[in-house]
Amino acid sequence: MNFRMALGFAGLCLLAAIPVAAHHSFAAEFDPAKVIRLKGTLTKIEWTNPHTYFYMDVKDDNGKVINWGCEAGAPGQLSRRGFRKGDIKLGDTLVVDGYLAKDGSNIVDARRVTLPDGRVVAGASEGDGGPAVTTN
Repeated sequence: MNFRMALGFAGLCLLAAIPVAAHHSFAAEFDPAKVIRLKGTLTKIEWTNPHTYFYMDVKDDNGKVINWGCEAGAPGQLSRRGFRKGDIKLGDTLVVDGYLAKDGSNIVDARRVTLPDGRVVAGASEGDGGPAVTTN
């Protein structure tokens, strides 16, 4: 019986560690010196913890469409700020102000999101260490 309890406890510890390992700080992934504004069409939404991700097709200066991943806070955090699941749907146009990923991938820390109805909401995780975007 003790072996089964120890095995069960070890399994629970492993499961508890998985979400923590997936979480990261702003400074680990994003560059506060690289501010960007994206305007594009919403293609996918993942309302998951510890971060919500949404994806947009954005045309670059040459007209090429690039799919960008936008990392935002947890669904509960976003909801408390007035950004709820029903506020956006696939095909909507969003404007995202944020910071580029350090590794050059098409991922942005979504600091500020302008919703289709014109409301502007804070998208980033609370207290993640990243600066606030002040772009108009």
